Amino acid sequence: MNNQDATAALRAELETLTTESSNDLYPDLAVLDTTELVAAMNGEDALVPAAIQGHLPTIAAIIDEIAKRMRDGGRLIYVGAGTPGRMGILDASECPPTFGTDPSLVVGVIAGGRQAVNQAVENAEDSEAAGVADMDALDLTNNDTVVGIAASGRTPYVIAAIKAAKARGAYTVGFACNNGSPLGAAADTALEIEVGPEFLSGSTRLKAGTCQKLVLNMISTIVMVRLGKTYKNVMVDLRATNAKLRARSERTLMRATGCDAPAAAAALAAADGHVKAAVLAIMTGLPAQAAATLLAEHGGYLQESITAGSQSQAAAPAAGEPVSS
Repeated sequence: MNNQDATAALRAELETLTTESSNDLYPDLAVLDTTELVAAMNGEDALVPAAIQGHLPTIAAIIDEIAKRMRDGGRLIYVGAGTPGRMGILDASECPPTFGTDPSLVVGVIAGGRQAVNQAVENAEDSEAAGVADMDALDLTNNDTVVGIAASGRTPYVIAAIKAAKARGAYTVGFACNNGSPLGAAADTALEIEVGPEFLSGSTRLKAGTCQKLVLNMISTIVMVRLGKTYKNVMVDLRATNAKLRARSERTLMRATGCDAPAAAAALAAADGHVKAAVLAIMTGLPAQAAATLLAEHGGYLQESITAGSQSQAAAPAAGEPVSS
């Protein structure tokens, strides 16, 4: 097939995709005033959560599968090209400061490499070989999860990456914004959420990108809840490494335990800024180092550690009390 025939075939394929279709509600954006344009875009954006709603059971099943594998030492890896790749990198980069994870635990991979985060890399999304090579570089195991993201669901780089990851035993998810996508078909689980034509036809950084952002937020956040990275509804695995985070950590500690600000500051200092260890120390009366050790013994799960620590403290003899033989 020559280039002209290939382009014609691709053009015909794109005509079948919802993400590429024209939005008949707004045939001429230039005739609308700015207030009308803002209202129109906001109205289109409001359609996204409703589109996601019908896919919540699938998203929940994906999250449970990821969490199960991560408990056994696996990683969560996002792979995409262009906007979807950047969405994956954004979500991955937020996990260490939010949940105290090692940067290698949640990883974003983008076609064209890191330079593609800031600027388009020509033809990167068309390279199947690069998709395979990028998966090879990760030394995937059957505990890993690879989520391929493509609004169209037909990006060659992403499909090749998902096929390669699946062949290496990783659990794979094909996340697209068109039904019946090649990406969904290539993966273990298809997550295909149609959000309809874009406000600016074909600009999938809009509703499709918003859909990707919302779903990746769900995946990473709820996986971390399942991995014990939260307590009640607060972040307890962050570390206070700057002024804002120190203030946030103190507020988190006060909210979680009911202590006052001086007690929170002292507990954080003793725990080397680790909120989770500070919470455990305050809740059980354990020294900070003992709290950290107990957390490690319970896999970082705070509620289990609080229960164990409280029981051990209750069983310990009071100062000056004789120990029975």
